[in-house]
Amino acid sequence: MSRNYYIFKSGRIRRQDNTIYIETEEGNKPVPIEDVDSFYLFGELDLNTKFLNFLSQKNIPAHVFNYYGFYAGSFYPREYLNSGFLLVRQVEHYSNPNKRLAIAREISSAAAHNILLNLAYYQSRAKEADAVAAIKDEVEGIASRIDEAKDVSELMGIEGNIRERYYAAWPAILGPETEFEKRVRRPPDNLINALVSFGNSMMYTSALSEIYHTQLNPTISYLHEPGERRFSLALDLADIFKPLIVDRLIFSLINTRQIKPDHADKQMNYCYLKEDARKLFVAAYEEKLQTTIKHRRLKRHVSYRHLIRLECYRLIKHLTNVERYESFKAWW
Repeated sequence: MSRNYYIFKSGRIRRQDNTIYIETEEGNKPVPIEDVDSFYLFGELDLNTKFLNFLSQKNIPAHVFNYYGFYAGSFYPREYLNSGFLLVRQVEHYSNPNKRLAIAREISSAAAHNILLNLAYYQSRAKEADAVAAIKDEVEGIASRIDEAKDVSELMGIEGNIRERYYAAWPAILGPETEFEKRVRRPPDNLINALVSFGNSMMYTSALSEIYHTQLNPTISYLHEPGERRFSLALDLADIFKPLIVDRLIFSLINTRQIKPDHADKQMNYCYLKEDARKLFVAAYEEKLQTTIKHRRLKRHVSYRHLIRLECYRLIKHLTNVERYESFKAWW
């Protein structure tokens, strides 16, 4: 089974025959191309068009992060599973307000459900359990309005309110010794916000890689507004899985003190993760993606990574009138 390759060291990455070589000060590491699902490039790496052409031939995306660990962009090879029929159906469901709203509601409903699962888990385990319980009740009340939303902009407002209250429970979940008051982006201002930003970028790229291996067009989305310079469908799918993968990893890494305050480099107006923190997170993230659960409907074990692919297939079935879209809602 192919897997993700995360490259933190600086050097050169090149193709020789059917093998990729990663050249660093420590030597050359061969990577058989059949073993690669996606590349994640964190180090300062030299590469050329011969390497990129090879990735395109083998249908392998590459995601690039800058010196501070912030997502910079993706090399998205030409699509190899094109379907004009599905593209027309995607556009039709976006252009029709009622059809778009139906899909957007399902995405928001799954995100809210998975957020509530996290709150329910920590309701009995957090040091300030009463605070978590109170916020859980608030989130349930806000989520009950999802089906009443009249358009996508109202739905986005509801989801924003859910996440605002959800983040308000994090100090109780993480403990008073952890610095976190509210979600701050662009740039993050403390360790937790830096972890959330980094983790959300990883989730976005994972969703994008899974979309690439289907016939879906990643620029046509339903909850997030399609725009220039982004693959907005990946944002839609990432919303469903962020509570299950990213947020749970952050809770675990902080509460077990695997990641500590000194893993962050805090400057005057921003904070970013040091390389050792990014490596710790990526290792835990990849382990989570490979973890399997017994799927209720399929009656077999599937990995978290494959759950994202299955979500793509569910959406395709809905778009082609095979089966109504029911978003993924965890049960554990």
